[in-house]
Amino acid sequence: MNRHSSSLTGYLAAAFCICVWGTTYISSKILLRVITPVELLLIRFVIGYLVLWIIQPKRLRTESLRDEVRIAACGLTGITLYYLLENVALTFTQASNVGVIIAAAPFFTALLSMLFGDKKRQPPRFYAGFVIAMAGICLLSFGGAAVSFHLKGDFLGFLAAVMWALYSILCRKVYAKGYPVILTTRRMFFYGILFMIVPVLTMGFHPAPSELLRPVAAANLLFLGVVGCAVCFIAWNYAVRVIGAVKTSIFIYLTPVVTVISSVLLLDEIITVPAAAGIVMTLAGLLMSSDLALPAVKKRKGGLLHES
Repeated sequence: MNRHSSSLTGYLAAAFCICVWGTTYISSKILLRVITPVELLLIRFVIGYLVLWIIQPKRLRTESLRDEVRIAACGLTGITLYYLLENVALTFTQASNVGVIIAAAPFFTALLSMLFGDKKRQPPRFYAGFVIAMAGICLLSFGGAAVSFHLKGDFLGFLAAVMWALYSILCRKVYAKGYPVILTTRRMFFYGILFMIVPVLTMGFHPAPSELLRPVAAANLLFLGVVGCAVCFIAWNYAVRVIGAVKTSIFIYLTPVVTVISSVLLLDEIITVPAAAGIVMTLAGLLMSSDLALPAVKKRKGGLLHES
């Protein structure tokens, strides 16, 4: 597979993840009627971990302790801390606030990448696209309503976005060593589950099997564990490996768009004028921040076309 084909596959993988993650809130909402957020978090990732063993029952052998520590850090930041901070933030502030803050993860990824990553500066269009996309996301999330701030919850949402940015950068460093995506993702799940033991012991773990085995609950739990965790994390980590942490994270802009569209299709909600404008602005910001809208061949030298 050539470089451009790999890049296209990476973009498609990232878009697939966002399409799935943008709809998982429906399954989570159904399941949270019968189990707590920390119970749901642990169960879905245990399911994902077991599925990854079934897909590829081989052991991952890391080359150094540093690589193992980085993989453990991925599990801590992208699985345990990100999801816990996001769920706890939702108990202190509005879901719309958390959605907007989490959508700023690409900006944090770019900043942290310059500090701890490849030191590459993003072009002006990245930041212009960020501003346009965030304006569109605000329209989608608030719909013209007054914005209310809740310091504790909003700060926790900010920390969640930073954790996801750190996770993406750490993933890039891990996969730069050439480790297999599935095996490495499974090892990240292992550490994520291991780090969950502390909050589980603190918050309690008493799920009711009779409730979870009901057809609707079981179907949604399998969807979250198999597709939302196992499949999507493989696809996301592959995208990070192929197109980089910053370009992959840009697709987070699409999460509110997918959420609105899925609400229309599955919950018969109506797209308002502010929401429609928000979708257009978000997509425009995504195209501007990434190089998706730019031609693959950009400059001519000596009568020949060269790829940039």
